[in-house]
Amino acid sequence: NRRTYNLAKSTERKALKKGKATFNLIGRVKVTDKTFNLDNIYESKWTDNSMYVGVDCGKGNVVYAEMRGGFFPDKDNIIRAYDKTEKDDSGKSKSVEIAWEDRLDESLIDNIADSSFVTVGVEKDVKGKTVYKKFLTAYDAVEYLSEHLEDGVVLNVKGNIGYSEYDGNVSVKKEITSIVLSKVENEDDFKATFSQTILVDAKSIGKKNEEKGIISLSGYVVDYVGSPKIDGEKVAIKKNIVFPITFEVEINKNPEVTAKMIQKFFKPKKKNCLNEITVMGNLVEGISIVNITEDDLPEDIKELIAMGLYSEEEAEKKCAVGNGNREKRMIVLKPDISYVGQGEERKPTVAFEENKYEETDLYFYEQALADAGVQIESEDEEASDGDDEEDDLLALLENF
Repeated sequence: NRRTYNLAKSTERKALKKGKATFNLIGRVKVTDKTFNLDNIYESKWTDNSMYVGVDCGKGNVVYAEMRGGFFPDKDNIIRAYDKTEKDDSGKSKSVEIAWEDRLDESLIDNIADSSFVTVGVEKDVKGKTVYKKFLTAYDAVEYLSEHLEDGVVLNVKGNIGYSEYDGNVSVKKEITSIVLSKVENEDDFKATFSQTILVDAKSIGKKNEEKGIISLSGYVVDYVGSPKIDGEKVAIKKNIVFPITFEVEINKNPEVTAKMIQKFFKPKKKNCLNEITVMGNLVEGISIVNITEDDLPEDIKELIAMGLYSEEEAEKKCAVGNGNREKRMIVLKPDISYVGQGEERKPTVAFEENKYEETDLYFYEQALADAGVQIESEDEEASDGDDEEDDLLALLENF
């Protein structure tokens, strides 16, 4: 986690904008007695329902995502949503407020934009079609799921990735906005993917790991911070800030492809500037799996293949073993493609902006706390320049 700033009061800087931060899991759900936690009541009287669920996305890659929502029983709770048809002065969907007690009123729900709902579809009707439910609050969605979500079913789970920081450590959480039955049947088609807008600077490209086939990438993500609790007291920040995150770039079978991608998108051409690039990649969590090849198979397993009882592929998959290490990786594959414009003007484009920010525009959590009057006692070390791998990317990847 690099820090390239001091904690002096903030000066003028370009406003940071959030980009894309989403995930998509397709796999077999793992429901246990610890998946749901209902009607938690905290000291503040805040009452919530929560779900923390694992999805086996194949080959031992169990990725966890969550859903949480609640209310204050003794206060007027307001749900903020967006109107389906009305626009505000800026052309965006108009914001609306719904009283907590009206959250299940279908006459109100009909006018709300789909983006305001948590979508659930984990049951089928008598005709075998998925039954979809829409909830304005995660509180109600979790309660419903606790009664209807079955262990072992194949799900398509989507949501947003959020970031937070505590004692200098950045946490990443995946917040579910849609959880529905999937039509995917073959485990080979399971997946755990993400799309994330990141900021990269001249020091972002790190070292190559030949065993994993990746290059480390130190980037920044932008997320909104509201009013976190510091020593039991809420501190009003209410700003977008940057969080340092370490990604990995997968090296293509043809390393020159990766080198060209890095050179074009991940290497700012202007000094002290950062590029903004939205990337697609894979999420890898849980126990790392060591894949087995034909040469690794024991003789008795090879005999079963010769007898026709197992195909070579089946045997290799069965014999794959966990190495005991737990991982949590975000592996970048390539730039994402987004659409801009509307109607006939709508067209695809690479989600990339060169020299989007200057280094002085970066605004970190510690800076936000300092601006809010919180004493900071951390002693961040300056990052070393590391090996000079910038001059020749092809040399960086050679012999891979």
